[in-house]
Parts: sequence; C-alpha cells; structure tokens
Amino acid sequence: MEALELARWQFGITTVYHFIFVPLTLGLSVLVAIIQTFWYRTGDERYKHLTKYFGKLFVIVFTLGIVTGIVQEFQFGMNWSEYSRFVGDIFGIPLAIEALMAFFMESTFLGLWLFGWNRLSKGVHLLSIWLVAIASNLSAIWILMANSWMQVPVGYEIVGGRAELSDFVAILLNERLLVQMPHTIIAGFVTGGLFVLGISAWMMYRGNQVQTFKKSAQIALVFTAVASLLTATTGHSQAQDTVQSQPMKMAAMEGLWETEQPASFSLFALIDQENRTSMREVRLPYMLSVLAHNNATSEVKGLNELQAEMEEKHGEGNYIPPVKTVYWGFRVMVGLGMLFIFTSFFGLYLWWKGRLETTAWYHKAVIGVLFLPYIANSAGWLVTEMGRQPWVVYGLLLTSDGVSPTVADSSIWISMSAFTLVYGLLAAVAFYLIVKYAKPGIPKGKEESGDSDGKESEHSDAFAY
Repeated sequence: MEALELARWQFGITTVYHFIFVPLTLGLSVLVAIIQTFWYRTGDERYKHLTKYFGKLFVIVFTLGIVTGIVQEFQFGMNWSEYSRFVGDIFGIPLAIEALMAFFMESTFLGLWLFGWNRLSKGVHLLSIWLVAIASNLSAIWILMANSWMQVPVGYEIVGGRAELSDFVAILLNERLLVQMPHTIIAGFVTGGLFVLGISAWMMYRGNQVQTFKKSAQIALVFTAVASLLTATTGHSQAQDTVQSQPMKMAAMEGLWETEQPASFSLFALIDQENRTSMREVRLPYMLSVLAHNNATSEVKGLNELQAEMEEKHGEGNYIPPVKTVYWGFRVMVGLGMLFIFTSFFGLYLWWKGRLETTAWYHKAVIGVLFLPYIANSAGWLVTEMGRQPWVVYGLLLTSDGVSPTVADSSIWISMSAFTLVYGLLAAVAFYLIVKYAKPGIPKGKEESGDSDGKESEHSDAFAY
C-alpha cells in the first residue's frame, strides 16, 4: 500500500477505536447523574450504590477515551501535515475551546465528584456529576463543529492556499452541525442506556442483587427508549440535509446510479462499483422521494449525473465514494437502530407486565445487544466519513492532497503497527477492568434495602472513592 492508503488506514483504526469510548462516555455520564438524582430525591440507598457502581465504570471508560483521543490527535501532525496546514486556522478555535473549557470543566468536576463523597454536601456533589455530564457533551459539540466544517465548509476564505476564518458565527451555526450534533450525541445516550441496561440484565440473570439492578434497568429502559426514538428522528433530519449538502453521499447510501423521479428506496442490492450498477435490487417505489424531500414525486440525483457535475466543476477525476461500504454501513446503522427501539420498548412492556426481573431469555438477549451500539456507531461514522470521499474537506481539499508529502511508507507502517499493538493492549485492559469491577455487582455487605445508617464501609471506598 502507498502512503495515502496507509495513512487512511491508520487514521481509521485510531478513530474507530477512540469512538468506542466517546459515545459511551456521553451517555453513561448522564445516566450516572440521573441515578444520583434519584438518590438525592428519594434517599433510597440503592440508588446511591448504583451511582457508585456505574460511576466506577464511567471513570474507566472516561480514562481510556482520553488516552485514545490524545494518540488520535498525533495523526494530524504525523501523516496529515498538508491537511493540518490547510484547516489549521479554522480548527484551532473549536479544538482549543474544547480543551480549555469543556475538557477542563469535565476533569475538574469529575475530580470533585470522585473525592467529594462525604466531603461535599449532597446538593453540591450532585451538581458536580451533572456538570461532568454537561461538559462531556459540550466537549463533543466542539469536536463535531470541526467535523461539520469538513462536511460543509462555511465562514472561510482561501488565502495563500489555506482556509482562513472569516465568520466564526457561521461556523457556530453551520447547518451541518445543527443536524449532526443531536444525532451523534443522542446516539451516545443510546449507547450508555444499553450499557446500563445490559449490565443490569447480566446481574438479574445471575440473581445478583436483583431488586437493586431492576431499578437501574428501569431507568435505562426509559432513557434508551426515548433516546432511540430521537436518534431515528434526528437521523432522518441529517439524511435530508445530506441530500442538499452532499448529494453524492446520499446517492451512495442508496446505491442510486441513475437519477430517478420519483425515486425508490433500496432495501437490498449487490453493488458493482466497477461497472457502476446495482444487481438483485429490491426497491420500494416513491419512498426515497418521500424520505429525501417529504414529497412522493421529487427527484433524487444518481451517482452518474453527480459525477458529471463534479467533473464539470472540479475537473477530471473520480468523485464517487466507496459505494458498497457506504450503502451497507447505512443499512447496518439503521437496522441496529430499529433493533434498539424494539429492545427498549419490549423491556418496558415486560416491566409493565411485572416480568422484567424474571424473564431470563430477555436478560440474555439484552446482554448481547449491549455490544451492538459500537457497531452501529462505527457504521455511522463510516457512512459519514467515507461517503465524503474523495474529499477530506468537501469541495475544497482532496484527501490525496492532505497527506504528509515527506513521510515514508515504512514510517507509517511502523507507527500503524505500534498504535495497533498499543490499542490491542488497551482493549484487553479495558475489557479486564470493566469485567473486574462490573462482575461482583455492588460490594458485599450492602443490603438491597440500603444502609440504614448511611455510613460508608471501607470496602465501598475501593477504586475511585
């Protein structure tokens, strides 16, 4: 492989790995805050134990997210120096604000929360974890602002071959950010909800503190049901924006080679990109027009027509993204999203029938579903990023022009191998720590009805508090 392909593989590996922890951090921080709020409002000690239990797991995930995020940023200087030179003036502001404001706030209040048990008042301590949750999601917004500019560049002018900032408000109000931000953050809520639900189901399946984990399962079910529906709604808004801002990506998502009016929605197709055709297709008439424009007779442009338009505007070249990956990535994401809606609402039904804690097959199913949001998130990321190819900044900078010109193939091989090895070790550490601290449940000595005297045992202060 050449330097460009190696650099893309390395960035893809590090980003997908980092993206395992980010959505979970977003959702789990909010859920820990919600559970602690239940303790604050009701005084039920089981909520306090659940807060500490899931708080431990949040700290593990948060720490690994930081480590992998720092390594990821090395990529810009190592393999993508031309890209960094081009976008540096734009990216500097949101990334600096993210580090100085959101991450600083997140780390400060996480420290207060960790060491504030029995030292801060209950109200101030609760405020600390809510500020951690808010800061975690603010951090994501600044990162998404930078990414949205890569998808739809606004508020800039080209000076000396670089993009320079001309209108910061335009970047803040980028239409892409306004549709991408809610979808990404709420998908993180689904990830966190299914994580808490899956761990709770694991405990109920093993008969470990069933009544306590039934409460966390109930909170997670409501949280996930609402979030999964909102994810579908915001995803629809993002897709409609894609039709307008990146029609090539939408056509790839549908495997649509020729322009259609009205346009049909593809359920299944075998993509032959070399011959620019789709085989064995199953399509629903009119549906793509409805989904794209809320109109049953509207036109949706195909890849061939969009390729001709791109060539006319940007010169000769291949502007069609990897259609097969984008097409199936979109379907994996949507299919899993529907599964998450069904899983959460069926759990609510079991709760309503009084069988949530006794339905063992549902517990086993949910334990399996716990891992699927990471596949859905990665599939969504592939659609977003690979659907933009061959542009690294849409319409302004080709990916091939963003790679470092002086880095040798051997250097990228070495760094990619090192990162992959380190990330493999980190994955083993993450899995070990999560299982180690999740498997025992709430420390022994804590009755399911809670501590009557409210005193902390020495055992419960282990690990982080």
